[in-house]
Amino acid sequence: MMNIANMGQRLVRATLILAFGAALAGCNGAADSAPARPPLEGARIGGAFTLTDQDGRTVRDTDFAGQYRLVYFGYSFCPDICPVDLQKLMRGLLQFEKADAARGAKVVPLFVTVDPARDTPAALKPFVARYHPRLLGLTGTADQIAAVAKAYVVTYNKVPGSAPDRYLMAHSQLAFLMDPDGKPLALLPLDDPSTDADEGAPDKVAAELAKWVR
Repeated sequence: MMNIANMGQRLVRATLILAFGAALAGCNGAADSAPARPPLEGARIGGAFTLTDQDGRTVRDTDFAGQYRLVYFGYSFCPDICPVDLQKLMRGLLQFEKADAARGAKVVPLFVTVDPARDTPAALKPFVARYHPRLLGLTGTADQIAAVAKAYVVTYNKVPGSAPDRYLMAHSQLAFLMDPDGKPLALLPLDDPSTDADEGAPDKVAAELAKWVR
């Protein structure tokens, strides 16, 4: 049975995707024509941030100027959805890098925790190392995480568990591709937990990266 946190992820993900679609529908032309512009072009997503990576180093958004960013919000203690999403996103990035090393090197993958209380740099380091050698795990104070989540229109909330330290985090299930100026390009495909379809298969992630990374 799907837990409450997963149900929350489904709800916020569906709500935000519908909102993006409604806000940007007028920019994409006829429905039966190929999109001439990135689907999130002009959306107010992203912004300045100062966080800490898995090695304890201070990381700022300006550190990635001139590079594309693959940004996913989650938490390392997630029992199911976040690990699957990250695995497929990073396998997709690896496929893209293998097909086109030069363009693949332009993409910086970022994992931003929504659970800074438990996701310390020490906790994030072995977690991100499982998925991609260049994946950065970012944490910070509760206020810093709240600020970056708000900038990326990501919502999250704590769901009590069987013990004080066994809580879950319901959060938006979204993966953003940002351009070299830090502006949003597209949402990368992720699995919908309510279906059996493999919406977030690595080859679909790689194809989406190939579409927008120049």
